[in-house]
Amino acid sequence: MGKRLENKVAIITGGASGIGEETARLFAEHGARGVVIADIQEQKGQKVAESIGSQRCIFIKCDVSDEEQVKSLVESTIKIYGQLDIMFSNAGIASAGKQDILDLDLNACEKLFSINVHGTIACVKHAGRVMVENGTKGSIICTTSVVAGVGAPPALIDYVMSKHAVLGLVRCASKGLGQYGIRVNSVAPGPVATPLTCDAFGKSTEEIEKYFEPDFILKGKENLKANHIANAVLFLASDDSVSVTGHNLSVDGGYVPFIKWLPRN
Repeated sequence: MGKRLENKVAIITGGASGIGEETARLFAEHGARGVVIADIQEQKGQKVAESIGSQRCIFIKCDVSDEEQVKSLVESTIKIYGQLDIMFSNAGIASAGKQDILDLDLNACEKLFSINVHGTIACVKHAGRVMVENGTKGSIICTTSVVAGVGAPPALIDYVMSKHAVLGLVRCASKGLGQYGIRVNSVAPGPVATPLTCDAFGKSTEEIEKYFEPDFILKGKENLKANHIANAVLFLASDDSVSVTGHNLSVDGGYVPFIKWLPRN
């Protein structure tokens, strides 16, 4: 299919590892002339950018919970590359321990929302602004989750709520920005053994994959990987999805929460 992002410029938040890193590499492979990795993990981010190549990829440290840093990130990208075509708002964190409704730690909840929700809002807002100002018919993609459409698992209620909020943002922003030719979509990963997931569950990559494997309806030669999510993001970022907006694209192998507790034949 050739290079699907020829001469495009993209920002990827949470780009230093996991899904963000895989997407940064894929965007560069598909001809993006500028890929900006934004993350708080400075050493990891610099290393990924260097491995992709300084002429094509740079790292900018950014804490998305601080709107001024997000605004500066977007402004720096415009100053360096002269344009912004794609914003992949991917940065996020998991629940800090057990968070069910009866024991909900509101301080921890507020911290999670400052990144997962407020950070995503800031990315959509400031990317949308420069795209409108420059007349760019760009693509904004946000990371939700398979749990954005369900009320489970109950012990991660703050994380689940945050992903519902992001999905609501995508649906609303797609209406507001559609009049300018700007598309807003989201990708909803199933459980993937990224560093975030491994840290949240306190398990290795192999343990995570073994733990979730029974929950996937779709059986294949390999478990769900970060590169599978990156390929979906590439589709939403490219002109292949030119008529797609307000859509939440599930990449979850038919994941069914709680299926391991259902009766088996």
